[in-house]
Amino acid sequence: MAIVLAAGQGKRMKSKLYKVLHPVAGKPMVGHVIDTLKAVDAERTVVVVGYGAEAVKGYLGEQAEYALQAEQLGTGHAVLQAKEAIGAEEGTTIVICGDTPLISEGTLRSTMELHKQSGAAATILTAKLDDPHGYGRIIRGADGRVARIVEQKDCKPEEAAVQEINTGTYCFDNRLLFEALASVKNDNAQQEYYLTDVIGILTGLGQLVQGYCMKDSSESIGVNDRVALAEAERYMRERINREHMLNGVTIIDATNTYIEADVKIGADTVILPGTILRGTTVIGEDCTIGPQSEIINSTISDSVAVKQSVLDSAIVDSEASVGPFAYLRPGAKIGKHVKIGDFVEIKNATLGEGSKVSHLSYVGDAIVGTNVNIGCGAITVNYDGFNKSLTEIGDDAFVGSNVNLIAPVKIGKGAYVVAGSTITHEVEEGDLAIARQRQSNKPGYADKIKARMKAKKSGQ
Repeated sequence: MAIVLAAGQGKRMKSKLYKVLHPVAGKPMVGHVIDTLKAVDAERTVVVVGYGAEAVKGYLGEQAEYALQAEQLGTGHAVLQAKEAIGAEEGTTIVICGDTPLISEGTLRSTMELHKQSGAAATILTAKLDDPHGYGRIIRGADGRVARIVEQKDCKPEEAAVQEINTGTYCFDNRLLFEALASVKNDNAQQEYYLTDVIGILTGLGQLVQGYCMKDSSESIGVNDRVALAEAERYMRERINREHMLNGVTIIDATNTYIEADVKIGADTVILPGTILRGTTVIGEDCTIGPQSEIINSTISDSVAVKQSVLDSAIVDSEASVGPFAYLRPGAKIGKHVKIGDFVEIKNATLGEGSKVSHLSYVGDAIVGTNVNIGCGAITVNYDGFNKSLTEIGDDAFVGSNVNLIAPVKIGKGAYVVAGSTITHEVEEGDLAIARQRQSNKPGYADKIKARMKAKKSGQ
């Protein structure tokens, strides 16, 4: 079981967005916490909400149960709101804050293992910091067990020198947790009920309290302002990039590569500097991505090259090439061996195997067959101001440079559309279409225009 504390307003964020919904590596902080709890097999998760409750519920949906903390009366009071849901359950309960996105599955598992093996009533996840100022100190007895937590303001000099701090994440015997919470008082300056008081109550009853010190202290970051948010982003990005590299991905410059949490990348793919991979993007093996490319919620198969381009909700099949400076918009489906060249925009269009759109073209709301060549400056004119219409181009067709295809229109298999044409009617299979005004040359007329313009200019 788990209780996620997510009721605080987060005033120091100075934001209209509720604190735990601020993203780290593309995912709201509370989303990272929920994913970690799933990874450690938490059977039930209760999220304690307060400010922004509907927004949190809207994001998490059925991933959790919810308890409302209508008044913000401290961490102990927040945990107590989950009593109705799980107070009668037997077993271990994890208590974790919704603004601690960096706590890893491995760290949480190790904390749970110590808790279970030692038979502790409570186990505190701790960290050692070079500068522990502001944090509650973990004071251990001669036997190494936790004797108490001392808050910064109450520290004696020898206690202030302790570097081990309370991270605010715990494992509790569920029954003992709620029994101890019943004894927590609010006789303090803030008149709040503190969860840390439960530790003192349990040790006072002779119960065993353990502390597991995390190996990487960066996991302890709790995000309370934009400075901490940026710090968490940096650590998360380093972790994500490292994991991909250990799984066989080459990242040329990890400090200038931004990969969000849910992105998947195959082995032997090379990510060049300045690349941003976002959302649910999936990239296959043996690809080359970048430099300076942004890929959002897209699926890219094996052996694809994407250079200095933007892809948003696009699908690219194997051995295709995209860019430089291409833009694949939602609904773009690029077939095998397709070439999308420089300054080409594709929107809601399917391009069959081996087709080419090499430069300076727009293909929108279209079905393009196999081995089609679309020349420089060709445009599917898909919008009449009211409706979007479909262009269909058959296999092996050739569309010349600077052609306008006025949708809805069909170009048949093997048809040839002459450069500079504006096509408004169907071109049958194997036909050649030309639709432009017959050229007319006026001998010497250019010289007359120049002379006229010179005379006009000199008379001014």
